[in-house]
Amino acid sequence: MTIIKGRSRVDRRTKNLVKRLEPQDIAVIAHDGIDKLAAEALVATRVRVVINCLESMSKDYPNSGPGILLEAGILVIDNVGLDVLERIQENDEIDIVGCRVYKDGEIVAQGTILDSEIINEKVELARARMDEVLARFVDNTLTYARQEISLVSGSQIQYPEIKTPFKNRHALIVVRGNNYREDLRTIHSYIREVKPVLVGVDGGADALREFGLKPDIVIGDMDSVSDEALKDAGEIIVHAYQDGRAPGLDRVRELGLEAKTFPAPGTSEDIAMLLAYENGADLIVAVGTHSNMLDFLEKGRKGMASTFLVRLKVGSLLVDAKGVSQLYNAPVQSRHIAKIVLAALLPVAAVVGLTPATREIVKLMYIQLRVFLGI
Repeated sequence: MTIIKGRSRVDRRTKNLVKRLEPQDIAVIAHDGIDKLAAEALVATRVRVVINCLESMSKDYPNSGPGILLEAGILVIDNVGLDVLERIQENDEIDIVGCRVYKDGEIVAQGTILDSEIINEKVELARARMDEVLARFVDNTLTYARQEISLVSGSQIQYPEIKTPFKNRHALIVVRGNNYREDLRTIHSYIREVKPVLVGVDGGADALREFGLKPDIVIGDMDSVSDEALKDAGEIIVHAYQDGRAPGLDRVRELGLEAKTFPAPGTSEDIAMLLAYENGADLIVAVGTHSNMLDFLEKGRKGMASTFLVRLKVGSLLVDAKGVSQLYNAPVQSRHIAKIVLAALLPVAAVVGLTPATREIVKLMYIQLRVFLGI
């Protein structure tokens, strides 16, 4: 039986762990229902093995994360138990034989090796429960919506004073959600031409920087944004609890940066939309945001009260660009290239066509171009 040897990297939170992972590492996580975004982040690190203390397949919805890991050739040892977080430390040298994990010659973990058959079986079980899950999700949403009605009325929300002007401008709110890269790439010409206010929600600030864009505002609880993005931001707003506590503020201050707090219920992307709306934005464009039941189940939330209420309020100004990259993505065809090249050659042909010798050269080039493009 093949023995896999490697160095362990350990963290309860996958989004923190991927920042430290290197190729061929063995990741030890505690991720209940691995979502698509987490799986893609793990694949990008070229990790060799994922040891999950919890169940990688969700019982509530057909999550795609484990399948993505399997397709990338990553071994997943599932549901080994939380006590492994005490037995395996950062940078331990561990051996994996089958479904068993060894450290210093002793078994420290044992779980189930996920394969396509197990994944397909659990996906079908989750799909069979969707009606039950949907009913519970709607009940939770309505229950909490009654408690968070202040998001719509504004009666208990204290908005921070900001220096970034939104009046008569578009606001682009970026969350590092599914397909954010593809969607940002698709609307890049819009960003370049319209120059909207760029708002990064936590890690969304790093998403903007991936495309060479500087966030005007970073807003969130500061748990997934990089130090570099915070230092690059024009303004920082920390999402606080309604009682004023703002754990993320300490991190900002440790970097020697200034920040304002925004005490409010709901998610950070919700209050980013409210901030743009209340400060007079003409249009709010959202990329990577969470807007449906599966999005919220992936985040471990059992309802979407605040998002439901906020979208009721700002809906007339909101353009949700999530998934816009999937609307039309036809490949460039040879005839399109040929038309562009031939159009570019017209001015040249007009000049060189004045002499017999150059006319013959142009004819030869034209024939070669048609043979190369197959037209």
